[in-house]
Amino acid sequence: MRRTLSAVLVSAVAAMSMVSIIGVSQAAAQSGLKWGPCPADSALPGLQCTTVQVPLDYRKPQGRHIDVAVSRLASKDPSQRRGVLLTNPGGPGAGGLIYPGLLASNLSPQPLPKSVQDRYDVIGFDPRGVGHSTPVTCDVTPEQIARRNLPYPESAADVRKDARIAKAIARQCVTSETAALLPHITTANTARDMDRIREALGEPKISYLGTSYGTYLGAVYTTLFPQRSDRFVLDSNLGPGGYDRTAQRRFGRGLEDRFPDFAKFAAANPQYGLGTTPKQVRAKFFELAARLEKAPVQGIDGSLFRGTTFDLLYSDAGMPTLAAVWQALDTDQPLPAEPPLTNIDNTISSRLHVICGDSSWPRSVRTYQRDVAVQRVAHPLIGAAAANINPCAFWPSPVEPPVRIGDRGPSNVLLVQNLRDPGTPLVGARELRKALGSRARMVTADQGGHGAYLLFAANMCANTTVTTFLTTGHRPHRDLACAAEAGR
Repeated sequence: MRRTLSAVLVSAVAAMSMVSIIGVSQAAAQSGLKWGPCPADSALPGLQCTTVQVPLDYRKPQGRHIDVAVSRLASKDPSQRRGVLLTNPGGPGAGGLIYPGLLASNLSPQPLPKSVQDRYDVIGFDPRGVGHSTPVTCDVTPEQIARRNLPYPESAADVRKDARIAKAIARQCVTSETAALLPHITTANTARDMDRIREALGEPKISYLGTSYGTYLGAVYTTLFPQRSDRFVLDSNLGPGGYDRTAQRRFGRGLEDRFPDFAKFAAANPQYGLGTTPKQVRAKFFELAARLEKAPVQGIDGSLFRGTTFDLLYSDAGMPTLAAVWQALDTDQPLPAEPPLTNIDNTISSRLHVICGDSSWPRSVRTYQRDVAVQRVAHPLIGAAAANINPCAFWPSPVEPPVRIGDRGPSNVLLVQNLRDPGTPLVGARELRKALGSRARMVTADQGGHGAYLLFAANMCANTTVTTFLTTGHRPHRDLACAAEAGR
């Protein structure tokens, strides 16, 4: 969710049924997609790309259309092919065009198993508003980018100051050259786009692998189109409200759940000089945050220090880098090099379009001030930042109510979740599991980090359970708890 900078359609159900009928005939006209090379920044071996046109406003399916960029990694063994596996890496605001290639390549510490690659054409796409699909902009300034996501307010006055900045960004979004797109860049519309992709591919159903925000996108799709859903894997789960106000506040709890893993790592590696016990490492966090807030080091203040800590705890692989960052800030030594960030305006802008357009956020600055005061005490690592105001407080009202995730539909969803996830804490996964009811099973893994299947997650019990479901359709008869394994 945050790593990229690092919510019943009561009035619309009848309308969506009509849209689905209309969609079949339009997709038939554009079947036989022309696949070709992917854009240079998304080109990986075996990956092909194309474009699918979708309605900007599904209430007006004959109106303006926009582009959705789609990629395909064809089945490695067509004789074993079952269908298509759509994927989404999270966000919102993250592009997914390159994702199938990353999942399958040696760039991934644990690539998508060959058995899964044999069964499916793995499909990626840049969601509407993002990247090589029709993009949006808020014309964010370098100064706004430099503040990063979720600045940490030290006082009620800081919240008022942040409110002025957030209001300015919201105004930029609603007056930008892409402002006509703003009401329509939502999770529900992206799910409808997924169904247009399915139709364009000529498939009766889709299977799905979605991570982080992608879990909510998948839950929305299989709620709107349950009979077109095959095998759905939701990894690192948001609650049934998606990336709403509750999800943002839960970052505070998530870091509290996750931080002990890093404290143990740093204490076991005294060369970093951060303490020899987990208690000392936690104390060092607050010492550094206070010191940097008073006197930033190399452009890093207390707020950015807290955010960097949060970001780098998304995987165990980030712990050595995080420890080195702390050490460098503590001793005023050069910081580890960071890869350059690209297309940041679009990443921030599309993220805001989705989270602000999906659900309503409080409008009162005082509400955020109260929440910040509470969360600063309840979750002192980053709770005040997670409760802080953002441009959604000044966003136009959503054009449709959130999708209500429920238990109507086939029993074909598997949730997989780490116990100590900073970005999507376990509490949200449990709520989504309850909302889906008999449709779902959940696998929990006793490990930390964001992302429980493959990539940097090494719990073989969880990984094998997901792979088995994708390849055979077999799920555990009841929810499964995978114990901690060596090194985790």
